[in-house]
Amino acid sequence: MYIRQTRTNNKVTGEGYFTYRLVRGERIAGKVRQITLLNLGRNFAIKQEDWPILCRRIEQLLHLQEALLPLPCTGHIESAAQRYAGQLIVRAPMSDASATEASDPAENPRPPATFVEVDVDSLQTMQPRSVGVEHVGLHALAELGIIDQLRELGVNGVLRASIIGNLIGRMAHPGSERATWNWLQTHSALGELIDVDFLSMSHM
Repeated sequence: MYIRQTRTNNKVTGEGYFTYRLVRGERIAGKVRQITLLNLGRNFAIKQEDWPILCRRIEQLLHLQEALLPLPCTGHIESAAQRYAGQLIVRAPMSDASATEASDPAENPRPPATFVEVDVDSLQTMQPRSVGVEHVGLHALAELGIIDQLRELGVNGVLRASIIGNLIGRMAHPGSERATWNWLQTHSALGELIDVDFLSMSHM
């Protein structure tokens, strides 16, 4: 697992900028290909010299590994690793399900269900967040046509996510703008529902 930097040009303005992706190498038909695990966007703020540490820490979190020697992670890197690992955990089942649905069921028959006993005291949670009220709020906005209206007005994805976040945040957790922003970043799973990383966005 490593981070790849790619230069991209804006098709309208011609402005050049860099985007970042978390990728892994996989050998397919004798060739090593890069598989994108997570799009980190253009506002990725981790210094390049810290990328290897960040990737190792993400792998530890994904595989529940305890390092023999602790990684020299700053609070900023640890927070980023926790966030990206959480996103990968959330998206992994969806990716696996999509691949299964796309394959030919005759060639890939579904294996029989396997049941195992689990010690509930051994379970660990990573960044538990609320999702129920967010799901209801999104449904309400869709029924009212607000989300479609924002698209028709040409509101870009980042601003649209901020508007949706503000609306649902005020429904679920009434408070100041700062309190709403903190709720979106630390307590709500709205970002997972609309595929937006509120932690990487600046204050609305």
